[in-house]
Amino acid sequence: MDAIRHTCLKLQVPTDAQPDGRVSIFVKGTWYPHRFDLSITDGLNAWTCHATEDEVRLRAEQWDQEPSDYVSLAERYLGFQQPDSVYGFADVGNGDKREEVVRKTQSFEKLKVESEKCLAQSERICEEKVEFETALYAKFLNVLNTKKAKLREYRDQFPKQTTTSSKLKQDDEYSDKTESFDDDSDAEKN
Repeated sequence: MDAIRHTCLKLQVPTDAQPDGRVSIFVKGTWYPHRFDLSITDGLNAWTCHATEDEVRLRAEQWDQEPSDYVSLAERYLGFQQPDSVYGFADVGNGDKREEVVRKTQSFEKLKVESEKCLAQSERICEEKVEFETALYAKFLNVLNTKKAKLREYRDQFPKQTTTSSKLKQDDEYSDKTESFDDDSDAEKN
């Protein structure tokens, strides 16, 4: 494991606020293998940065670097002044913007967690729906097959009934063609 390193750097940063157009900024750095801490002051104000391993990893990914390479590069530029580099220091106000960024980042993280929960719940509900539909179709097929079996049973019995009913129809037709004796005698009486 690499040893913890400390650096202290005095930077001359261009500014319009000073008569000579420059302000001195002091940067104290503590460098770990995958993270770092910075303390920055102009003699009147002080700022700190505690770059966690997660933050360093995120920034390194944005630059397509390994976290250790990102820390080494940051140490080279913020631990030792590079003669061909231009340094600048921008005040973002009284910290409101940084707090707003932190709040929005926290809100984003909460929304991300909530969206992951909703996605998991949606997948679970979809699986339950598929299981329910499968069970419902199975029951429906069971009822349908039972109905089909009954219809086949009735169909198989139908030819027997039609044979019997056709004999009855023939008997009815024969009896309709014969006239009763009483009807003729009534007609003769008139």
